[in-house]
Amino acid sequence: MEAITNAINWFEIPVKDFDRSHAFYSRIFDYEMPIWEMGPTKMGILPSDMENGGVGGGITNEEGTKPNTDGVRIYLNGGKDLNVVLNRVDGAGGSLVVPKTKVTDEIGFIAIFQDSEGNHIGLHSPE
Repeated sequence: MEAITNAINWFEIPVKDFDRSHAFYSRIFDYEMPIWEMGPTKMGILPSDMENGGVGGGITNEEGTKPNTDGVRIYLNGGKDLNVVLNRVDGAGGSLVVPKTKVTDEIGFIAIFQDSEGNHIGLHSPE
């Protein structure tokens, strides 16, 4: 296989209640999430710079998917200090699962929260 820049090129977080989840992620990232509609499926796009090679993804209510705590875990970019995002989680309808935890000086910090749909989502930041 050829060398690749990113292990991930797109991700989708399953949601039951699209409007509730859209409000949750818009609030914790302080961002008005754009919505793409593809027939009955809606996708809310999380902040990223895909035009310059960034990895993108979003939330989706695609039929046949369901939120869960046991699936693959993704880590979203929490910005310079993930406490900014973590401090909004409870008020947006989520909960903290693993508090901000230092991994190493080189890697930085991680945390895990449960979103409004029940998914466990990781956050990463350098500080």
